[in-house]
Amino acid sequence: MAMTINPATNQEVEKYPDLTDDQLDRALERAHRAYLSWRETAVERRADVVRRVGALMLERHEDLARLLTLEMGKLIKESENEVRLAASIFTYYGDQGPGFITEETIDVAEGQAVVVTQPIGALIGVEPWNFPYYQVARFAAPNVVLGNTVLVKHASQCPQSALALERLFRDAGAPEGVYTNLFIKADQVARAIDSPLIAGASLTGSEAAGASVGQAAGRNLKKVVLELGGSDPFIVLDEDRFEHTIKAAILGRLANTGQSCVASKRFIVLEPYFDKFVEGMRAGFAGLRVGDPMDPQTQLGPLSSEDALKHLEEQVNDAKRKGAKVVIGGNRIERPGAYYEATILTGVTPEMRAYREELFGPVAVVYAVDDERAAIELANDSPFGLGATVIASDLKRARAVAQRIESGMVWINHPTASAPNLPFGGVKRSGVGRELWRLGMQEFTNRKLIRTLPADVKLEMAAG
Repeated sequence: MAMTINPATNQEVEKYPDLTDDQLDRALERAHRAYLSWRETAVERRADVVRRVGALMLERHEDLARLLTLEMGKLIKESENEVRLAASIFTYYGDQGPGFITEETIDVAEGQAVVVTQPIGALIGVEPWNFPYYQVARFAAPNVVLGNTVLVKHASQCPQSALALERLFRDAGAPEGVYTNLFIKADQVARAIDSPLIAGASLTGSEAAGASVGQAAGRNLKKVVLELGGSDPFIVLDEDRFEHTIKAAILGRLANTGQSCVASKRFIVLEPYFDKFVEGMRAGFAGLRVGDPMDPQTQLGPLSSEDALKHLEEQVNDAKRKGAKVVIGGNRIERPGAYYEATILTGVTPEMRAYREELFGPVAVVYAVDDERAAIELANDSPFGLGATVIASDLKRARAVAQRIESGMVWINHPTASAPNLPFGGVKRSGVGRELWRLGMQEFTNRKLIRTLPADVKLEMAAG
């Protein structure tokens, strides 16, 4: 059952029934039939539809933003930013997408060899609750321009956002079946992937969900892209522009109430600057205004759900029991809704859950290290490898450190962020594949070689 529960009050707002297996099968058939004609549609027409989705998002930004805040508690100003970011992705692929799939020529001694980029079919995307528009845009925009069709199983707590996206595609002129919202249960995802009508699967979510989708795709020998969790390091190498460093740290940790895969989560600071850094973050956390996420003045809103709060609470309590120091916070906020204090932990050690697990909420773990070699070792001592931040005035030094961090993305002097023209993805348990930029348009493709030789060419045995 898909259900909107306002996390600012924990009150139920709306609910929607899941599809039956028969209804799901019919949706898969419609998406496959749509693909057979959509792939033959001129790429300019496909791009126009996607560009129009972006334009409609901007026209409806206020209503779309309020839905995000209602369903997952995102601060209203951050909801508005997400709408704009998602719209920019649709616009980007509408403008640039056709150029990403132009024919490529290979230099050969005789005749001609070209590589053409073609779509592969109907795809299913399993998307999370923390960025309901942005995550879908990363998956849907490049693939619809490419000529694939997409079915989206969104998080069950964001049904109204999911329906709003489907409506945008319909109003932008997408034929039936090109973009389909699915209200289905988790166990029905495997049924969809098992279907011969589905050509591939993409998931943004937890490790467990990624393993499940990856297993189903592997069993069916289908392409999969997985964008999973992260425990991003934020490395501080000097104290130049320290006010900027503290602002960057707070922004990196508290954006989306800390509920972001690429949020800065582990702050690794050279020993001489540790106390100053911790005090700067503590002062910033202490001054936050807690309140209704619909209020533009609110700086700390609720977590996305009561379950999310309880999970974070268990992780922090585990660290406290095992000796971690709570610099500030560490408790639920006693008010209606799923609110948790902005928290700083120090003295976290490997036997604590907070050392290895992703902390999905407003909790920062700060470490002191002796030198940059130790900083790199600690940064890499994680099962995750999504993003990272390096803060340093010496850019050559920062680049050298960035080269040695095991992650898919490193930002220097800014918390990890996202833009349509920058590739997004990780290594290790943070997933496989890339989204955004031209790489995001090359995952679910047939990169077909067409080799042309003269009719009178000498025939030789082929290898392979």
